[in-house]
Amino acid sequence: MPTIWFILIAIMIVGYVVLDGFDLGAGILHFVIGRTEQERQLVMRSIGPVWDGNEVWLIAGGGTIFFAFPLLYASGFSGFYLPLMIVLWLLIIRGIGIEFRIHSESPTWREFFDGAFTISSTLLAVFFGAALANVIRGVPLQQEQYFLLPLWTNWRVGPNPGILDWYTVIAAVLSLVALALHGALYLALKNVGDVQKRARRVATTLWPILVVLTLASLWATIYVRREVLNNYRDFPVALTIPVMVIASLAGMLVFNQRGEDMRAFLSSCAYLIFMLTGAAVALYPQLLPSTLDPRYSITIYNAAAGHRSLSLGLIWWTFGMLLAFGYVVFVYWMFRGKVSVEADHGYGH
Repeated sequence: MPTIWFILIAIMIVGYVVLDGFDLGAGILHFVIGRTEQERQLVMRSIGPVWDGNEVWLIAGGGTIFFAFPLLYASGFSGFYLPLMIVLWLLIIRGIGIEFRIHSESPTWREFFDGAFTISSTLLAVFFGAALANVIRGVPLQQEQYFLLPLWTNWRVGPNPGILDWYTVIAAVLSLVALALHGALYLALKNVGDVQKRARRVATTLWPILVVLTLASLWATIYVRREVLNNYRDFPVALTIPVMVIASLAGMLVFNQRGEDMRAFLSSCAYLIFMLTGAAVALYPQLLPSTLDPRYSITIYNAAAGHRSLSLGLIWWTFGMLLAFGYVVFVYWMFRGKVSVEADHGYGH
């Protein structure tokens, strides 16, 4: 049962990154792709109907962790208190930037909210990437499963690291570039004219940078924590994951150059899915490794709730996720197609 919940939480995290990832990417590139007021409206209208629904998966994922692995929730949310508060404020600022910008009539305030949207989206991408790297690298968990990380120490990877070091910075930059490219391909899919052409060019520019960072992050992960290869040795079928990462990278480039925007965007989705799946496979069965002593690590076994609770919870989780999935399908279907400046309420198809 703990393995099932590990997989379910991984699916929810992957779903959040894929769905909210293009929202973040659109924010990162808001001023790059939106050169005029009209073009920035198009960027906003591309994500307007779906951005808040996408963030539900982040909240649901946190709630599921609390239910299935309460020890991980207690330890992680206390140890990562500072970055979690920063992320919370960035999410609030981003929401304010999107909603107030759409309804504001003042050019000055629109510029202000545009800036809030871009800065918060950029920093969120950076912090999410650094957070995943912290989990893969490990934290200084003590025997009581307690830890506290400063924002940085000496920028080196060791028994007592900070949230930011050279390894987590690589992951943060990778996250920033990957989500920016993801957002560019989504904007190309949802728009026509200059916005679409500019989005395609940005995606083409970011692609080789993403390839280099992907290779660098792979090398850095193996260098920092060789244990990530254990499951790949034990289960050779997992080696299909890096193959699919390579295939998705190739798909992004080829389909974007051909102007096949849907296939290019789906290739970007596949890249994020397989990169995160690879991280989950590398971690299993650990949830939060300890850099002090492997015996102190939090795993799916010592962190899981009771078997009966997990069994009953699976029924309610399935029911709730079916409703959420149905809502997502409905919203994306309703607002399918291209956006336009003439659409009502800032949305349209």
